[in-house]
Amino acid sequence: MSRDDASVRPEEHSTRSVRQRLARAVESLRGSSIPEESYRPGEHGRIVGDRTFDGERVEAYWLNAPFSYAVITHDDEENEHRYYAVEPDLDRFERDVLETLYDDVRVPLLYTEHGGNPEDVLRSELRTRLERYGVEPDVAGFYRLYYYLYRRFQGFGKVDPLMHDPYIEDISCDGYNLPLYAYHDGYQDIETNVSFEETGLDSYIVRMAQQAGRHISVGNPIVETTLVDGSRAELALGEEVTPHGSAFTIRKYSDEPFTPIDLLEFGTFSLGQMAYLWLGIEHNKNIVFAGGTASGKTTSMNAISMFVPPRSKLITIEDTRELSLYHDNWLSCVTRERLDEAANVTMYDLLRSSLRHRPEYIIVGEVRGEEAITLFQAMNTGHTTLSTMHADSVQTVINRLENEPINVPRPMVQSLDILCVQRLARFGSERVRRAGTIAEIEGIDQRTGELDYTGAYNWDSATDTFSEGTEKLTEEIREERGWSKTELLRELQRRRRFLAFLQERGISQYEQFTAMVNRYYAVPEEVMGRIEAAEADGRVDLDAGAVVDPGSNEAEPRSG
Repeated sequence: MSRDDASVRPEEHSTRSVRQRLARAVESLRGSSIPEESYRPGEHGRIVGDRTFDGERVEAYWLNAPFSYAVITHDDEENEHRYYAVEPDLDRFERDVLETLYDDVRVPLLYTEHGGNPEDVLRSELRTRLERYGVEPDVAGFYRLYYYLYRRFQGFGKVDPLMHDPYIEDISCDGYNLPLYAYHDGYQDIETNVSFEETGLDSYIVRMAQQAGRHISVGNPIVETTLVDGSRAELALGEEVTPHGSAFTIRKYSDEPFTPIDLLEFGTFSLGQMAYLWLGIEHNKNIVFAGGTASGKTTSMNAISMFVPPRSKLITIEDTRELSLYHDNWLSCVTRERLDEAANVTMYDLLRSSLRHRPEYIIVGEVRGEEAITLFQAMNTGHTTLSTMHADSVQTVINRLENEPINVPRPMVQSLDILCVQRLARFGSERVRRAGTIAEIEGIDQRTGELDYTGAYNWDSATDTFSEGTEKLTEEIREERGWSKTELLRELQRRRRFLAFLQERGISQYEQFTAMVNRYYAVPEEVMGRIEAAEADGRVDLDAGAVVDPGSNEAEPRSG
């Protein structure tokens, strides 16, 4: 080895060797042309081929067609399912080309201003580089290289196939050379065939943090952040705080949020509960959704928020962006940790600021500190608020609110109207999310000084059914509106019928659902008349004056 070679770091020497092999391999191909045509499976062959795996194959489906797909198998001996993310195979020469491309394409992508979308830019750069190398791949080969470049620079690297799976909610990496686990709607916690070696995982953690505009290092080894697609990520670097090595957990963000119709389909709420909560939202009742980790608190709050009347001023405040609404008058606020010399922007800061915007509805991602006092002050001054908390019972919520570190005075806690405690439970062989209790906070008992509450609805885990208790809140609403008891019951029945109709027709796409709810607010009698007509002939009015076949709804089905 020469003195110059001896002074080169191992990774640099490896890159140089790859370039030398590539240069020798392509010398005879100078002047080649790169295919310009689009990929067509029937003509150009498959980009990713079939594979065989141990165990019985249960199902397979595309993740990012035509580049990756998932295969689920079942191991009878271990009695467990396994998840395989299948991506294109590369031969030795293609891998050498790809390593060179990683280095050569990075600079143009990072520092050159391009028009058009990133996919077009990447394809153009790939074509240019291959022409310079003198490499002439076929169309399928070109797109195999394109896939791995896109995965590296625009996607999520090794985790990219899992991020494309609509049935995966969470992705967990627990250390070096350990298989990643995913929480799958159909199979719960399932082992995957994706893993990272030490250097690759450390680099991946650092890159995720940098792409999100955050710094992570041995001195600051834990970072919570939001990824470019809105997903939440908890990152840990090195072995000091996680002895098995760097680790991460990604809670995926869905561009298509769940609606009340989805929650009805999943069995999280009953029709009666949903109509009750809708009436409460419309009539400015304050609601907190409580529960343990992954019990669906934020999902339910986001879905119920779709009942906020149109044109109402709505402000959301979150640590990491999770809420997604189809509302015209909506201001979204997210906290910010200190950047250089700048100050933190906390949830407390945002909440105080939001009150100056004169909102009618305030939605806070989660209360756990000093912001709770301001939130309850907002309740007492006529702002309708929705929020979430970590707690597994009504009494636990009250205790958390009244004690350190939240310390909301008891007289202020009684301004809370509805408390929905959700549970992640097993029913049969499946894990399900259910509204375990919906309680109404009645006020302070003058005799005992304790907060009184009654159960409006309760879930029976033995039969997976909901029972109705005492609903004093609807009586308050009846008196506020000047309704008779018959009119109140009629209104609740109409809303149950409206929701049941949308559920039967599969109208769960959130823009479509919100448009239907807004139309109900505007002309309820007309909407119910159309529903009656639609029930008679099997058709539904989705837009004003337009009659559409419900079978044309192309929203993809989602698993609960």
